[in-house]
Amino acid sequence: MADLQSIKARFGIIGNFPALNRALEKSIQVAPTDISVLVIGESGVGKEFIPKIIHSESKRKHQPYIVVNCGAIPEGTIDSELFGHEKGAFTGATATRKGYFEVADGGTIFLDEVGELPLQTQVRLLRVLESGEFMKVGSSQVQKTNVRIVAATNVNMMKAIQDSRFREDLFYRLNTVQIDMPALRERKGDIHLLFRKFAIDFAEKYRMPELQLEASAVHYIENYAFPGNVRQLRNLVEQMTVVETDRSVTVAKLAEYIPMDSHLPMVVNQPHAQKQTDFGNEREIMYKILFDMRNDINDLKSLTSELIKNRGTSDLSNQEKNLINRIYTPEPQQNASPNSLLFFENNNSQNIQNPTIISNSDDSYEDFEDIEVEENRPESLSLQNNEKDLIIKALEKHNGRRNRAADELGISQRTLYRKIKQYNLED
Repeated sequence: MADLQSIKARFGIIGNFPALNRALEKSIQVAPTDISVLVIGESGVGKEFIPKIIHSESKRKHQPYIVVNCGAIPEGTIDSELFGHEKGAFTGATATRKGYFEVADGGTIFLDEVGELPLQTQVRLLRVLESGEFMKVGSSQVQKTNVRIVAATNVNMMKAIQDSRFREDLFYRLNTVQIDMPALRERKGDIHLLFRKFAIDFAEKYRMPELQLEASAVHYIENYAFPGNVRQLRNLVEQMTVVETDRSVTVAKLAEYIPMDSHLPMVVNQPHAQKQTDFGNEREIMYKILFDMRNDINDLKSLTSELIKNRGTSDLSNQEKNLINRIYTPEPQQNASPNSLLFFENNNSQNIQNPTIISNSDDSYEDFEDIEVEENRPESLSLQNNEKDLIIKALEKHNGRRNRAADELGISQRTLYRKIKQYNLED
């Protein structure tokens, strides 16, 4: 069994980040077996190295190794590509064709972007994993194959399963061993090493002097988020090698290619750790809290109103006066308005001594609630009313298409359906 350093040298892997080393070590450990492996990581982190290492260190290394990009094959032809088809099975099938699982018998198949597989194809793949059996498109004859499957994806698999876009049983069949490839922004100490490696390679390829980073530029590039990961860094170095005449790269020059403000460090979905944040659920909880607070305040005001109507203000206890004061907080005197409905004459202390009701008319307190609504609140501040209006406007804007309206409002479709039912907007 090869050691870690020899694997890095053979495949040109640069870096000493612990998570990267652990991923490579797991690849070497599982290689002699035939168990399925699922490689998890963002686009551009180098997931394609893992199946190559596994195949090269396995007993299948002299047998075929086939790479299939599941996201690049149209849904209508992917079954034919993977499992083959019989002559006349569909329009254009002029001859019998072998699929990848038949061609790679005894070897390894790398299913890249496996999260993009159609559900029908997932059923066929599950059968291959469980029994090694498959049928060509248009055939009723069962065939056997002995293939080791290594899959990779940058999709949040837990979310895909919840959304019924990926079969849970297939996920656990593929995920016998999971290997996580770290993002480049987590490997800050490896970024400069990779830059130098790519600079040497492209200088030799294009017969140009090697790029050199100034010290301040090294700090800048190590703190960049790199949403495209190693692939983005490689393309950056190649572009600068060809375009730039000055071989010494400054911060200012580097910022022209990768502006720091355009890609700040971001939170990455990690399906295996279930760290994804559902913004729609948080917004729903916030609305619920605000509605509950609003109802509590309205209840307190209603109780206070009844208390004053029934007993007046002269025989209120200090505790009751303090309660009223907390409900109706007076505005500062410089901002006082003749339309103020209720205030209390205070002395220097915070205790209420002489609460006084001031109305906009000479009438008694009978019109208290009407004045509050009409005078102090010229426009509706109700979250519920405003939310209903926003939902109506979003539905009108998108001609009743609820999925688009939900995206416009920033909430889930399930939440939108519940709100439509709540506000009787079904029609």
